[in-house]
Amino acid sequence: MRRTRTVLAGIAGALLLAAGGIVLSQPASAAALTEVTNFGNNPGGMRMHIYVPDSRPANPGIVVAMHGCGGSGPGFYASSEFASLADRHGFIVIYPSAQQEAGFGKCFDTWSDAAKRRGGGSDPVSLVSMVNYAQRQYGGDPNRVYATGSSSGGMMTQHMLTVYPDVFKAGASFMGVPFNCFANAADYPPGGRCTNGSMNRTPQQWGDAVRQAYPGYTGPRPRVQLWHGTNDTLVPYQLLQESIEQWTNVFGLSQTPTSTDTPRTNWNRSRYADNSGTVQVEAYSIQGAGHSLPSRGMAQVAIQFFGLDGSTPTPSEPSTPTPTPTSTATPTASPTACRVTYQANTWNSGFTTTVTVTNTDTSAINGWTLQWTWPGNQQVTGAWNATVTQSGNQVSARNVNWNATIVPNQSTSFGFQATYSGTNTAPTRFTLNGTTCG
Repeated sequence: MRRTRTVLAGIAGALLLAAGGIVLSQPASAAALTEVTNFGNNPGGMRMHIYVPDSRPANPGIVVAMHGCGGSGPGFYASSEFASLADRHGFIVIYPSAQQEAGFGKCFDTWSDAAKRRGGGSDPVSLVSMVNYAQRQYGGDPNRVYATGSSSGGMMTQHMLTVYPDVFKAGASFMGVPFNCFANAADYPPGGRCTNGSMNRTPQQWGDAVRQAYPGYTGPRPRVQLWHGTNDTLVPYQLLQESIEQWTNVFGLSQTPTSTDTPRTNWNRSRYADNSGTVQVEAYSIQGAGHSLPSRGMAQVAIQFFGLDGSTPTPSEPSTPTPTPTSTATPTASPTACRVTYQANTWNSGFTTTVTVTNTDTSAINGWTLQWTWPGNQQVTGAWNATVTQSGNQVSARNVNWNATIVPNQSTSFGFQATYSGTNTAPTRFTLNGTTCG
């Protein structure tokens, strides 16, 4: 049992990055990670390390980067890319170390009553003290303070955006959960309702939880970026949808994304923009990834979302969905033989599906459209590697530019995320360019 607990703690911690093939090194500069022992009010009893790059503006931005359960601030510094990005872009990184025991070891307190309200005490107050220290000591810009973290740190990211919306301008949560998902310390992983796959609240209930944490607050809310692997079983993937529901409700946005795309292979992005075109919520589903984020390149995308790389911190999106570019190739004559496999990963009110189309004919297919009819009330909310449209219960998936051709005996795959109520029954018939597939 002790060995199993140790392995699981490692899974939850930031050192998981090594599993994604990342080989990281200390930033090549005179700057160094430094521990601060007297940074202010510290009811959580936390430790603080800070990384201040040699080259930075007079009022640098601040990123609070938080480890997973069983990890530490120095561990997350060594195993993530935030310090090297700080060298490149001139912002400060605070690396807190949690000291409270729950679940897999030392984790950030997102479960206690004190932590769930502004100024209540525990870890949130300690984290704000660290931010205040960086502002006093290094002239950190109070208008450019951001939170990010992995697993327990990802949970704390969403937590801090809730209880201190006037301190943090945005956050990037890797493998986190919605605010107020945990009832108490006993509810924390590996047990408890939040992460056992049964958590399902309405968007209104999730949004109310955020609003009740700081009653009377009417100021702007921090923008939110959410990341989760589709094969994550430690913090179940379906909690990504619950977080999306929470934050879109907080911003008064539709549950349907204003745009979806695949910016990198297996990175499926959904964006939720307001009427001005500002993306307030951005969600990444990482196909095939387990409890192992952030992996290479993801920290850079988070920093871009914050605007700390010199880009506009509030990127705009069109008010209507922008489909993935499709091939201009004219579909060939219908194939005489094709095969479709349909694999769904279902939870309480939603699911993701991988669809594989195989050309079993003797001629190549150049440009394809796959169609099916839902037997229930399923509704597609996002897709990757295909442009998926729906009218009633009729669904069409059309190739994107790079997968238009399927040569004989070869396959191509695409996926989508959808919601449902009642029974999520799979389609019984697919047609490819008008031909029924097996």
